Amino acid sequence: MAQPFSSPPSDYLPIEDYGIIGNLHTTALVSRCGSIDYCCAPRYDSPTIFAKILDADRGGYWSITPDGAADTIRYKQIYLPNTCILMTRMLSEAGISELTDFMPVVEREGELGITLYRRLRAVTGRQNFRMRFLPRAAYGARNFSLASVPGGYRMEDPEAEVDSLILETDLPLQAFGEGGLEATFTLEAGEEVCFLLRSTEVQASCSDILPAFRETHRFWHEWADRCNYDGPWKSAVLRSALTLKLLTSLRYGAPIAAATFSLPETIGGTRNWDYRYTWIRDAAFTMYAFLRLGYQDEAQGFMTWIEQICDDQELQLLYTVDGKTELTERTLDHLNGYRDSQPVRVGNGAHDQLQLDIYGELIDTIYLFHRAGGSVTYAFWQRIVRLVEYVLENWRRPDHGIWEVRNEQRRFLHSALCCWVAVDRAMNIARDRSFPADLDRWRQGRDEMYREIHDKFWNEEKEAFTQFPGSDTLDASALLLPLLRFISAKEPRWEKTLDAIERELAADVLIFRYRQNGDEVDGIDGEESTFTICSFWYVECLARMGRLNEAQLAFEKLLSYGNHLGLFSEEISMAGEQLGNFPQAFSHLSLISAAFQIEKKLQNQEDYWVR
Repeated sequence: MAQPFSSPPSDYLPIEDYGIIGNLHTTALVSRCGSIDYCCAPRYDSPTIFAKILDADRGGYWSITPDGAADTIRYKQIYLPNTCILMTRMLSEAGISELTDFMPVVEREGELGITLYRRLRAVTGRQNFRMRFLPRAAYGARNFSLASVPGGYRMEDPEAEVDSLILETDLPLQAFGEGGLEATFTLEAGEEVCFLLRSTEVQASCSDILPAFRETHRFWHEWADRCNYDGPWKSAVLRSALTLKLLTSLRYGAPIAAATFSLPETIGGTRNWDYRYTWIRDAAFTMYAFLRLGYQDEAQGFMTWIEQICDDQELQLLYTVDGKTELTERTLDHLNGYRDSQPVRVGNGAHDQLQLDIYGELIDTIYLFHRAGGSVTYAFWQRIVRLVEYVLENWRRPDHGIWEVRNEQRRFLHSALCCWVAVDRAMNIARDRSFPADLDRWRQGRDEMYREIHDKFWNEEKEAFTQFPGSDTLDASALLLPLLRFISAKEPRWEKTLDAIERELAADVLIFRYRQNGDEVDGIDGEESTFTICSFWYVECLARMGRLNEAQLAFEKLLSYGNHLGLFSEEISMAGEQLGNFPQAFSHLSLISAAFQIEKKLQNQEDYWVR
């Protein structure tokens, strides 16, 4: 007798138990058990239609479950090579089945709707399945209204000004729960069934699944083939590049910081933020990664976006992907949060913070874009000049820093460093292109910044560059001092700073951004875990210092903290679990940079790869 249908092993799977698919307008998270537990539609920052990952009861999900008790079914999840097409394999004594999830990339101008195909195929045996489709509108606050249409059901949210959605399948569907649909069915070996969720304005149907699959497969393969990295960690680098591409808007050219919002930095904690927006800093770093991999078109798309933003002298820290500035932060009190981690926030209150480092990170990326053969027009140069003048006038101002502290503004080391970078790289562009600029005054300002950073941010007792003048707090952002070419990796003060970071912020190869002392450091209650980007910065520093054996081992160890698909969230706990928003652009772009730096150093040795 067949065993009864059963739910996945837990209401809340570990964050690392998810894969991501997307269409360069939005993304969805698919669990290792084949359930879509997170999706915003039609855009990255739109309200969710599935958010079980943030509330198992109210969030909504779309599951496809084989018949059998949870402990009798094994799940294996892979990406089809060099693509963002996700396959979940379900294995049991009854048979093997494969669930393939993908979202076609529509490259036609202006088209923004969602198209999500799910194809379930029985490979061996005869197996019973249950599909449950439980969407929720407005971040889980309301049920969609459902109406039968030829081939499926139409979903509408009368209170929201968004396009309705249609679920299509050839299977008969029955009502399930409040506002849900389900189907039970049997597949013999070789049989398959298709499900399609689409916006009403998108012309697609289940009968189109094979050509849609081929076109999606072709798109990702052609994009992956343009990657110019061919080192020993090509698989990890390419997966990181594909993830960054998924997080980059095709329509606007701007990348978002992460696919999700309010996934906690500590289970049960309050550090739960919305990262579905374009941070100038994160975007600049992302473009740096794309440029290193040979993806000039992505960098050009971002440059077009940033030229429009740079009409104003003072940049905002973050924007929506279409460049809007209003990102009011609010809490969704009706959601319990991932494993009861509250509050659940949308919007981001950091949007009106002062963070001076973004000018350096942006101008550094423009400089690299120029060095890679990109065009910097005179009109764009005039905007850059205004940014440099702003930096020269404001570089001594206290700000909120790279970590977006929510208490006292201070003169952070990283902000001062990036102000120096802003002027230095702008001078390089001016010299290379013979653009008009007051280079003597700029040089004087840049050198004054250098001397002040070198002298005032050094703590003789700590024997390290510290978070701000007079502070004894170590900050992992100091790892960027040699990476941004401010200081030599052989400079005694830098070597002592790295020693101090290893003593106080390192847990093996995992690096904390700073040590918490209540809310004294950043004004936010609660603990946090190690930061993945800081850990990869540490690896890159080791490589730059010539500590190559240590760098390789540390890099391999860090890769082992990635999930089964090679994806990384923002943080890694001491128990090895991934925490924070997922997947995180910062984590993947720093992985790429570290791999490049090790490979660059290894190529200078005769025996460049020793296991």
